[in-house]
Amino acid sequence: MTRGVLHYDIGDQVDLYLLIKTSTKATASNGKPFLTLILQDKSGDIEAKLWDASDEDEKMYQAQTIVRVNGDLQNYRGRQQLKIRQIRPATAVDGMEISDFLETAPVSKDEINSKVTQYIFEMKNPNIQRVTRYLLKKYQTEFMEYPAATKNHHEFISGLAYHVVSMLDLAKAIAGLYPSLDKDLLYAGIILHDLGKVIELSGPISTTYTIEGNLLGHITIMINEIGKAAEELGINGEEIVVLQHLVLSHHGKPEWGSPKPPMIKEAEILHYIDNLDAKMNMLDRALERVKPGEFSERVFALENRSFYKPTFHK
Repeated sequence: MTRGVLHYDIGDQVDLYLLIKTSTKATASNGKPFLTLILQDKSGDIEAKLWDASDEDEKMYQAQTIVRVNGDLQNYRGRQQLKIRQIRPATAVDGMEISDFLETAPVSKDEINSKVTQYIFEMKNPNIQRVTRYLLKKYQTEFMEYPAATKNHHEFISGLAYHVVSMLDLAKAIAGLYPSLDKDLLYAGIILHDLGKVIELSGPISTTYTIEGNLLGHITIMINEIGKAAEELGINGEEIVVLQHLVLSHHGKPEWGSPKPPMIKEAEILHYIDNLDAKMNMLDRALERVKPGEFSERVFALENRSFYKPTFHK
């Protein structure tokens, strides 16, 4: 089996098929255009520069193009970068499919779906249960396919659903310690908090923000969706406003994207669980790239810190 691009060491020469995740044109200090390519396979992604890029190169090396790259792994300002020696688009003869290069959740879709269904089944409050089930059924296909973000955490196929399941398991453990928590409300808030991303984001491959994503954002989208669902189901209870508040406040602070801070106990816990699961995913992925006794690349979303992997870690 071919090693993933992130499983090579600095200084190694590689000859690999990779998928262009994004391609961005810019101009160098010498006035010549270049492309910044984010290349990926199932192990993750890495940046590469294509210098002196022509108009033809720009057309040839677009997102979702499979390429064969020969180059060297190097350290550039504390980050891994692939220095390109040779690059060419893959052809039909190479026998490659885009699906061969896409990172996916470490748990199967069937297992994820079964777990989420069980959590909804356990809900005792009929209003909360009905709204949650209605919205999940409405966006079931996208929920199971989409990433949780374009970068930073769970940015892989089924990342959104995997993030939700991890959070639900965390919530169950926390609710066992703090029985005063309303599990129905907490579980529903977790399932729905990021569901607006199926409208905010373009899809599971080469993910970008949609017009709605740029102009409204997933929080606003889901507040509206909860309101519409309640109306269609004929539900008028206070649960709807409270559920909307959980979604509205899950980022915690205005500067992090929440119009309101958490003002309900379950909203506070939801914010912490969301933050914890996202950060653990970032840390696991950053530390997977380094050997024991080394520091990771700087993690931008974690105050640009780099993290040490102790020598006794496996």
